[in-house]
Amino acid sequence: HKKFKEGNDMQEMTRRDFLKGAAMAGGAVMLGGLHGLGRVQAAGADAKVPEFDPLLDGVCDIHMHLAPDVKERCTDEYTFARNAQAAGYRAVMYKTNEWSCHDRAYLIRQALPGFEVFGSFCMNFTYGDKINVYAAKMAAATTGRLCRCIWMPTQAAVYQFAKFGQPGRGIPVTGRNGKLLPEVVQVMEICAENGMIFATGHSAPEESILMAQKAHEMGFKKLVITHPNTTIWQMTADQIKRCADYGAYIEYCYLGRLWGAGSAMPEYPRQTGEEFLNYVRLVPERSFITTDLGQPGMPDPIDSMRTCIKELQSAGVPQRTIDILVRKNPAYLLGLEG
Repeated sequence: HKKFKEGNDMQEMTRRDFLKGAAMAGGAVMLGGLHGLGRVQAAGADAKVPEFDPLLDGVCDIHMHLAPDVKERCTDEYTFARNAQAAGYRAVMYKTNEWSCHDRAYLIRQALPGFEVFGSFCMNFTYGDKINVYAAKMAAATTGRLCRCIWMPTQAAVYQFAKFGQPGRGIPVTGRNGKLLPEVVQVMEICAENGMIFATGHSAPEESILMAQKAHEMGFKKLVITHPNTTIWQMTADQIKRCADYGAYIEYCYLGRLWGAGSAMPEYPRQTGEEFLNYVRLVPERSFITTDLGQPGMPDPIDSMRTCIKELQSAGVPQRTIDILVRKNPAYLLGLEG
């Protein structure tokens, strides 16, 4: 009995020592992480807040990637919202390919009263290996109801896997019969019931057209064709007009004008100003512009939105059209206007 007790005592001491050591190690890691995070926060807090710019008054940018994320980002969501509010923005909507961010939007609003901050989430592997209808329902029901967009698979899209030669298989949106999967339609229905945007993500152009057609059949008004002006997602003018005829909104990302040779994203071909304008002029009443920025080493999203607006003005795009592209249409999609 004595030996048994001594053995148990030794095991208990060993277990306690292990837990104590693990706690100390974990604490050191956590403190190290918090110390790094503190530097980021301090830099954001100490950074100069931009002045109000009439050119940016009322702007709504509804596609950007900021921290916290699983990838490095140029700034964090709170700091950007603070700066956007000061510059004159009306609203922002954040996007992360791996985690939802609408819950953080609720907290940021507490710190920035009166500013419209929204989040979204993408149907990628974080939510399983197929379209997760339950996750969509929970996003719609989250406190504040600030999830204003559900994107179909982006980094996990079957189309992207095939085009980029990635190993494995992505998350499908269509079946072997070429039709939309029932769960895709169910998510669209959830978006319709809750006034949310349904975005096509990194789907193939043909898949995006199928989604636009289904939205038209349903009478759903807030389907967005995701950046059909960039790389493998480029659509023809006829395809874009077809989607617009179905009632879809067309998102053009200004990122395509900024990446390329000499940038922090040199692997992508840069779109010329004329190419970008040709897209914008196709169906401006059904289009809007986002930055899709936040990548380290790339231009600041606020500066880039300003540059974009100036580029449109210099090209002779009417102010009314510019307002539709960067103010009216994104505000409608967010539910800020009828």
